[in-house]
Amino acid sequence: MTLKELRERVMLVANALDAVFSKGDAIAIDMPMTINAVIIYLAIILAGFIVVSIADSFAAKEIATRLRVSKAKGIFTQDFILRGGRKLPLYSRVVEAAPYKAIVLPVIGNDVGIQLREQDLSWKEFLSSANHHPRSNNYIPVYQPVESVINILFSSGTTGEPKAIPWTQVSPIRSAADSWAHIDVQVGDVFCWPTNLGWVMGPCVLFFCFLCGATLALYHGSPLGRGFGKFVQDAGVTILGTVPSIVKAWKSTECMKGLDWTRIKSFGSTGEASNVDDDLWLSSKSYYNPIIELCGGTELASAYIQGCPLQPQAFGTFSTASMATGFVILDENGIPYHDQACVGEVGLFPLHMGASERLLNADHDEVYFKGMPMYKGMHLRRHGDIIKRTVGGYFIVQGRADDTMNIGGIKTSSVEIERVCDRADECILETAAISVAPVDGGPEQLAIFVVLKKGSSIEPDKLKLLFSRTIQSNLNPLFKVNYVKIVPEFPRTASNKLLRRVLRDQMKHELSTRSKI
Repeated sequence: MTLKELRERVMLVANALDAVFSKGDAIAIDMPMTINAVIIYLAIILAGFIVVSIADSFAAKEIATRLRVSKAKGIFTQDFILRGGRKLPLYSRVVEAAPYKAIVLPVIGNDVGIQLREQDLSWKEFLSSANHHPRSNNYIPVYQPVESVINILFSSGTTGEPKAIPWTQVSPIRSAADSWAHIDVQVGDVFCWPTNLGWVMGPCVLFFCFLCGATLALYHGSPLGRGFGKFVQDAGVTILGTVPSIVKAWKSTECMKGLDWTRIKSFGSTGEASNVDDDLWLSSKSYYNPIIELCGGTELASAYIQGCPLQPQAFGTFSTASMATGFVILDENGIPYHDQACVGEVGLFPLHMGASERLLNADHDEVYFKGMPMYKGMHLRRHGDIIKRTVGGYFIVQGRADDTMNIGGIKTSSVEIERVCDRADECILETAAISVAPVDGGPEQLAIFVVLKKGSSIEPDKLKLLFSRTIQSNLNPLFKVNYVKIVPEFPRTASNKLLRRVLRDQMKHELSTRSKI
């Protein structure tokens, strides 16, 4: 699709929006990231409305929470979602969630394959509401103040109600600036990053591409199979964004064998800690080109720490703070380390263009600033990540502050232990490390959950021995593995973040049951 065609379709939808909604209304999008979803997103902003981003994987209760908090007046959705040839319900979840007006797109063909409620419109009916306009493919943009809201996004909400984060007119500029400075997105690039408009990367990817003049490549379907890889090859993708667990799946299933990815000039990676071996495998698919790591948050409209093509890169690490931002690494007493090898919680410099200044359903100051120390006259901003600065000056994000453990009086992070355990044996797909206090009290004990590769088998006791040896030789000779549990898969949030808290609760329950026997 050309820019002219995209512009005309966005303007048609903007005219239809004016006919159906009132200026300033919040309008939700809950559907896969299709070309129509992109058009709807851009049209809502162009016409002076507010996008409410909802991931298409959510249950009705989660959808209802987000519609209530954002005060949405309507929602764009699909009748179904197609996954592996199966039709999964989506419209019915939206109906269960709220009485608001829904505009329903068909997953295939021109007509929706489901009976709609009286107040709802099919996509075809919605577009026809712009017919009264003499030039329906033309629209004068609504200009607004810089601080006006364009998008309401939500944090994952792994505990309590998800935080509602408003993005302003500045947020797209922040996203685009980061992609230009760190990923080197240029005119002529073909950019592909499988995601959804309900997560921070969805809107970011639109601004990465369209504000830097690149082409957006959208794949309809799961990115885990060969079909996605063939699309990357055939579309001539030059920048491919990934999540480490997706790369791990590609490598273990060998589904991308024989495909030509040599037009890729760089990769992007975000969402969780990268595995060095998996990164090496991915980079080898395109002349060992760099993998640029990004780590940030919805409330930052981008990343606070990244790689950069102007600096030497090392797999699984970050090389710099994002352009025009800064951070320090704090010790246990909240005192910043200087430029030395260290591990601690990150404190962000408060001046961060595009970052949130308020939350719709929580106290912004309490969430991000309360209890954080001062540094050179600045009140540092909380982010919650634990960062390691290596001897060579690279940075490794070791997970969340609430994923740190105290093993034998020594603080360590789950991610650090998992890095080592993932490589303990060929049969291991991935590991998750947690610590639990014994039922009768005492020091925390280390438990490792394991997902094995398809068709593999190994005894937990053998793994326990392997893990203990590899942790003691690579991390700390005083660390001891107390429990190993093999599971079919790990619990994750809808945005694919590992829920160690759920595993911790499972292990606590198991130990308390054992103690009663």
